[in-house]
Amino acid sequence: NIVHGGNQSMPFAYDNAVGKSEATLTLTDKRDWTVNGVDTLKIWFRGDGANAPEQLYVALNGSARVDHDNPDASQVFAWTEWNIPLQAFADQGVILTNVNSITLGLSSVTGGTGMLYFDDIRLYALSQ
Repeated sequence: NIVHGGNQSMPFAYDNAVGKSEATLTLTDKRDWTVNGVDTLKIWFRGDGANAPEQLYVALNGSARVDHDNPDASQVFAWTEWNIPLQAFADQGVILTNVNSITLGLSSVTGGTGMLYFDDIRLYALSQ
């Protein structure tokens, strides 16, 4: 199933022959990621065992990057929840009250290709 929640997911075809593949969303509103005690970015993703193993990451404001702990995350066939503490971005200089972009990407390990799906990208207050 290519949808985790709701009616659709974001398909992400990648070809890392050039080093990386990314999808970026520029935020125009809801840029304060501290409202109501929010402290975690949650992303659901699913890959495929046939995918090339590449490093999955998320970046905020074009520079602060957090890599997934599993270097083979692109090959995980089941929907997988990824919780990222926002402090990991703040430690890299992101002002969490002014987040202007979010990027999902895969950096090259093998220069390979594949398909991932992303869904239910949300902010949560998990520490409360």
